[in-house]
Amino acid sequence: MDMGKKTVGVKRRLAKFLKANRRPPLWVILKTNRRFTRSPKQRNWRHKKLKV
Repeated sequence: MDMGKKTVGVKRRLAKFLKANRRPPLWVILKTNRRFTRSPKQRNWRHKKLKV
């Protein structure tokens, strides 16, 4: 992906998707006895493509 050709709005949306793709904090996993080990918005870059 050539980031030089993307507009600011697209870059901001990509950054938002990047932040949403992280796992929940460790204290959440420990507090819920590992019931929530992944975020509902987590995705794999091969399986699901973004609509930017």
